[in-house]
Amino acid sequence: MNAPRPHDLLWGMTPADLPEDSPEWARQVVASGQPVVVRRALCAAGLVAVGVRGQGRDQRLGVVMRLMDIQCQSGPEALRWQGEESPWPALRALASATPVLDATGLGWGPTGGVGYYLATGQQVLHLDSDLDLVLRTPRFVARSMARDLLDILDRGPCRIDVQLETPAGAIALREWARGASRVLLKSAHGARLLADPWRACEDAA
Repeated sequence: MNAPRPHDLLWGMTPADLPEDSPEWARQVVASGQPVVVRRALCAAGLVAVGVRGQGRDQRLGVVMRLMDIQCQSGPEALRWQGEESPWPALRALASATPVLDATGLGWGPTGGVGYYLATGQQVLHLDSDLDLVLRTPRFVARSMARDLLDILDRGPCRIDVQLETPAGAIALREWARGASRVLLKSAHGARLLADPWRACEDAA
């Protein structure tokens, strides 16, 4: 099993693993066998930071999970939507984005509500749901490429938000494409503004 990465879905947590003051909705989600989502946060060895997802935005709980308790793991790259007809614009957007992102040759996949739905079948989508995607970018991405990609994705049936997963953390494709002198990098150490996250990672090494 690979080391869990942000947005991975993990199965194996039980209600007994939750903090005593956890809300009842979170206990019900875990008791039903639903996965938790890996989040960006530092924690002790042998643990991974995860989030329990409920029905609405107000039902989110950040906890930690023991690595030894992981029974199954799924990354965004494993989640795909094969159809094109769906009542949910976010799924139709995924279908239209698939050939575009496949053409980059980079690893990618849906996260957020769409990823959770595809992995679990739980109906967490609605007509106003956005499509959240992660694109693995181990090497520098030219801003011109980012602009071209964004131009195509913005033609989809709903808003599509893409995170570029760099070696140093994640940045928003939309920010990088717009040419800002510095972009917001999100990592387990927190958020900070950087001119070039790929270069920052090289300099740290």
